[in-house]
Amino acid sequence: MIEALQFEFMRNALAAGLLASIICGIMGTLVVVNRIVFLSGGIAHAAYGGIGLAFYFGWPYLAGTLSFSLGAAMIMAAVTLKARHRADTIIGVIWALGMACGIILIDLSPGYNVDLMSYLFGSILTVPNTELGIMGVMGLCIVALVAVYYKDLLALSYDEEFARIRGVPVTALYFLLIGMLAVTVVMVIQVVGLILVIALLTIPPFIMEKHARSLLQMMIGSSALGVVFTVAGLWISYAFNLTSGASIIMVAGLFFFLNLLVEQLLPKRRKPPTSQIPVQNTAVGTQRS
Repeated sequence: MIEALQFEFMRNALAAGLLASIICGIMGTLVVVNRIVFLSGGIAHAAYGGIGLAFYFGWPYLAGTLSFSLGAAMIMAAVTLKARHRADTIIGVIWALGMACGIILIDLSPGYNVDLMSYLFGSILTVPNTELGIMGVMGLCIVALVAVYYKDLLALSYDEEFARIRGVPVTALYFLLIGMLAVTVVMVIQVVGLILVIALLTIPPFIMEKHARSLLQMMIGSSALGVVFTVAGLWISYAFNLTSGASIIMVAGLFFFLNLLVEQLLPKRRKPPTSQIPVQNTAVGTQRS
């Protein structure tokens, strides 16, 4: 890995991967505890429409993809709030339309010769310094917003009714959460591609969910796991000449199944009698169904 870091593109790839891992650890935790993984998948695949839009009009990748993804994400957020019984169907339709729109726009782009595989499976080795800086700014904004609204996001994630009683603007906060998720997805597409983005968002938080004692611990642990997966995946891709994004996700997937295997083999802790379980004094303790 030290030898690989002599090259600028590898240093940029490592920096992009570390940024994506930290942001995915934070946002992925919120995705997992709020049970919006399918919505995240919808945003990721709808973002392909933004990629097509950017190439058709000659816009920068981030400008076209981010604007389209935010629009699609706001529609999905509104649907999940107003028509939850139909949310999965409508998200699926937007998911498919976004992909179709992107492919058609790329087909119509004059002089188009884009490698579709780089957007489906990531192009972490080609992240330039300019986009790395933009990713850093967007990442800092997301971290700052999560830090400012941490307590409200905690209440929203575990007990929506309690959050309303506390005076938390649940609807506005939910739209903010989905907007931050859309920004995260656009960032991570550069690293692992839109097909694999959900794995980086969900695998580290899923592993940490049973080991963390708080939402903050889960975010920190998920970010640390993401960093480990990214560094290991980059090293494997460099050593064996493999696709970097897919290598990162393969490492994450192996850890995921290893974690499940260890949980099955280890003896389960016996739960104390009901009389010994301390009564929770706060309403934030029971996950939403």
